[in-house]
Amino acid sequence: MSDLEALRREYRRDGLRRRDLSDDPFRQFERWLDQAIGSGIKDPVAMTLATVDANRQPSQRIVLLKQASPEGLVFFTNYASNKARDIDRNPRVSLHFPWHMLERQVRVCGRARKISSAESLKYFVTRPEDSQLAAWASRQSRSIPSRRVLMQQFAAMKRKFRDGEIPLPDFWGGYRVVPDSFEFWQGGEDRLHDRFLYTIDGQGWNIERLAP
Repeated sequence: MSDLEALRREYRRDGLRRRDLSDDPFRQFERWLDQAIGSGIKDPVAMTLATVDANRQPSQRIVLLKQASPEGLVFFTNYASNKARDIDRNPRVSLHFPWHMLERQVRVCGRARKISSAESLKYFVTRPEDSQLAAWASRQSRSIPSRRVLMQQFAAMKRKFRDGEIPLPDFWGGYRVVPDSFEFWQGGEDRLHDRFLYTIDGQGWNIERLAP
């Protein structure tokens, strides 16, 4: 195994000052997201979603951000998946955007809520046909005996819907994470990173600098 303790790099790309930040964390997030997309890095909308199950065991997985607005951040999934069952029990979740090439991270905490079927359908019809079929074919998070069985289910869905539009599955749709905090992290030299935390109260958003 490689010497893990010797693996390190310095963060020298940029700094972050209070004067650089918008007073609105959604605008600040949109600014950084646009820069991440424009930078050409792979999967700029990939985010880690953390949930907690009934045994208080945290779980993390990568999902894709599909909508971002002052109303919240939206991703889509199977409503019978492990993540969905966790959210049904405990809607408090955390999102993390690891924009390593930009030496940036964003952490968002809040509550996840199902979006309407109409909103889910509006997105579902934009997906490629095979992705729509995959939503029908996969019983997400369930045990299956082999990949062959999965592909057989996929083929069966192709046959079932070959003569018409593919409907939105009633077990599939979106969640909107409504944030109550944002943290913006910019790497700094000598591990003196810049961190700013936005938290909301009855008066609006408060911003404070955190020690690295």
